[in-house]
Amino acid sequence: MRLAVDVMGGDHAPDAILKGCVQAIQDMAPDEQLILIGDEPYMKDWLAEAGVKDPRLVIVHTTEVIGMDESPVEATRSKRNSSIVRMAELGSPDGDSVSKIKCDAVVSAGNTGACVAAATRFMRRLPGVHRPGIVVTIPTFHGPVELCDAGANPEPRPTHLHQYALMGDTVARQLNKKTDPRIGLINIGSEEGKGTDLIRATHELLKKTPGINYVGYVEGRDLFSGICDVVVTDGLVGNTLLKMAEGMASNLIKGICQEVIDADPDLMLRLEPIFKNMFEKNDYHEHGGAPLLGVAGICLIAHGSSEAKSIRAALKQCRKFVKSGINDAIVARIAEVEKQMAADLAATTAN
Repeated sequence: MRLAVDVMGGDHAPDAILKGCVQAIQDMAPDEQLILIGDEPYMKDWLAEAGVKDPRLVIVHTTEVIGMDESPVEATRSKRNSSIVRMAELGSPDGDSVSKIKCDAVVSAGNTGACVAAATRFMRRLPGVHRPGIVVTIPTFHGPVELCDAGANPEPRPTHLHQYALMGDTVARQLNKKTDPRIGLINIGSEEGKGTDLIRATHELLKKTPGINYVGYVEGRDLFSGICDVVVTDGLVGNTLLKMAEGMASNLIKGICQEVIDADPDLMLRLEPIFKNMFEKNDYHEHGGAPLLGVAGICLIAHGSSEAKSIRAALKQCRKFVKSGINDAIVARIAEVEKQMAADLAATTAN
């Protein structure tokens, strides 16, 4: 297996990204390769200073970096030798024409919009997919919940959200072994008349979709209530929900810890392993990244504030997604559902 990492992307790049890649060597098989994309002189000096020399680490040199504040589409068009663009080319079905390398999966903690734009343009979309979406697995007391979209598409159409439901459903079945995942659509209330035109149109599409367990509208708090396994929303709301959940989980655990310390320091010593386990389960650094589903390859987008352990975790995630056959399952699922919906519509029209 060959994996690639955008070394120049992220708030703590390139040092934290390189450190994570070096840590990830421990998880690699002898015949695997890790492609480091970025400033070759800097990376060579960094690795030499760290005393790292491993033939499984391969460097692909780039001369440009797309900043977090740059326009995604413009930057991916004008900076063809940026680490994000070269990463997407490496992850495309044809591989990178310059280095002649093709990767099984790619990872970046850089500009999310640029990652989406580059992956869509160079990796291309899977057959039948209208718009790629980011699917994040959120740990809850009732089990994992798939949230789609978490930031790739802030202005979707109903057909995009419809496909996000099918993608999330496929992930829940394929990776979480859910036999009949419950799908909910984020809205400001459960009543039929509530929501925007986009939400109501998506609601009608999902109600007519065969083979899915659509439970209807859900609110933000329902993300953690156990009433659904897949939550569908637009990229703006999804990303906001995700960041709020991350911050709330972290602050809640820290707050409880402080209360226990203030009340009984000895009790805190006994409970410390439990709190540590809780924190790790809800720490996004431990989960690595989220897949951009719908592109013809495996592209994981890591948090902008990723640390070394985040990158190592993301590379572990890559292996899981490569081996899962998730893309083939998504193509088959969308084709099957849309064929059935077209047949149902034709039958209804004929009657």
